[in-house]
Amino acid sequence: VTGVQTCALPILEVKLNKASPELLKTPPASMSDVVFGTKFSDHMFCMEWEDGKGWHNAEIKPYGPLLMEPSAMVLHYAQMAFEGLKAYRTDSGENVLFRPRENFKRMNRTAQRMCLPELDVEEVLDALKQLLRLDSAWVPHESGTTLYIRPTIVATEEAIGLKVSSKYLFFIILSPVGPYYSQGFNPVKIMVSDKYVRAVPGGVGYAKTGGNYAASILAEKEAKELGYTQVLWLDAVERRYIEEVGAMNIFFVINDEIVTPQLTGSILPGITRMSVLELGKHWGLKVSARRISIDEVLTGLKDGSLTEVFGAGTAAVISPVGALSYKEEEYQVGNGETGPVASRFYEQLTGIQYGKEAERSEERRVGKECRSRWSPYH
Repeated sequence: VTGVQTCALPILEVKLNKASPELLKTPPASMSDVVFGTKFSDHMFCMEWEDGKGWHNAEIKPYGPLLMEPSAMVLHYAQMAFEGLKAYRTDSGENVLFRPRENFKRMNRTAQRMCLPELDVEEVLDALKQLLRLDSAWVPHESGTTLYIRPTIVATEEAIGLKVSSKYLFFIILSPVGPYYSQGFNPVKIMVSDKYVRAVPGGVGYAKTGGNYAASILAEKEAKELGYTQVLWLDAVERRYIEEVGAMNIFFVINDEIVTPQLTGSILPGITRMSVLELGKHWGLKVSARRISIDEVLTGLKDGSLTEVFGAGTAAVISPVGALSYKEEEYQVGNGETGPVASRFYEQLTGIQYGKEAERSEERRVGKECRSRWSPYH
C-alpha cells in the first residue's frame, strides 16, 4: 500500500490508501467470458460505526479480505443491509451513475427495519465517487456492460446473543459485469412458486437484507433444475396474489394496461420499477400498481388479453418473460418473443443510463429529467 492522503468530504474525511503498482490487477479486456459478479476492482471503501463514536475510520484501500471475529453478530443473526447500483460509460467516455441517491435512501429504509445505523446520503455518495475515480479503468467499454456497485452494512460486535449490535462495518466493492442473464435481452422462462413463500406482511420483504435472499435459494435451485431462470413469488397468506421475481420486480401488460403489484411491505421497492412507472406515466400510458392474482394472469394468457410480461431491476434492467409455469403447466406469453412495451422501456432506460439522446422530443425531455438525477464522477 502506498500513497496515503486525506480527501475532505462535507463532514467525513476519507483516508486514501492506494494499492502499490505491483498489486494492481488488469481489468478484463472483454466481459464475454466473465460470470456476473465474479471479478472485482483494485480498491474498496470501508468505514466503521460504534456506539458513542458514530461513523468513523473512513478509508479507501486495496480490495481484500475483511477482518472479522468468528463471533461477529452478522454471522449468527444476519443483521445487515446491502444495495446494488451501476456505473455506466457513455459514448463520449464519461462515467455516470443512475439515480444513486435513491439506492442510498432505500438502504437507510432497510437500516431502520434492521436496526442498523443510517448513512448520510451525500457523504457516502461523495465517498463512492472518490472510489470510482480511483478505479475508473474498471468501468467496461463494451456495449451492454457496466460496473456493478455493492454497498453493504454488517453487524460486527463480538457477541453471541440476540440483540442490536453496538458495532458495524460499511463497505463498497466494485465489479465489472456484462448482462445479468446469459441470454441477454431475450425472453426468460420463470416458474410460479406455490410450494414456498418469500416474505410475509409485517416482515422484512421490503428490506434489502441477506436473509430475504437466502430464503429464496431452494426454490430457485429447484426451478433451475426444471429449466426455469427465476421464481415468481405469490403472497404468503393466500398464495394467490403476485409479488415479485427473485431478482426483479414484475410487470404485466393486460388490455393495454401496464400493471405491477402494489407495494404491500413484502415487495422490494425497486429503483428500476419506480423509473418504469414514471416513464410510462410521462408517455401517457395506462400504468397502475395494484393487486393482481395468479388467476387473472392465467386467464389473460389463455384469452390473449395479457400480451407481455417483463421484469425490471438494476441487474437486468428490463427482462422480457416468454413463458410462465404454474402447477407444472407451462403457459406461453404472447408469441414467446420480446414485446414492444418491454422493448420500449429497455431502449429508453438504457439510452438514459448510457447518456444517449432519444430522437423524439418527449423522450428527450424524459431523458433530461432522469439525467438530472445522475451523479457524474468523471
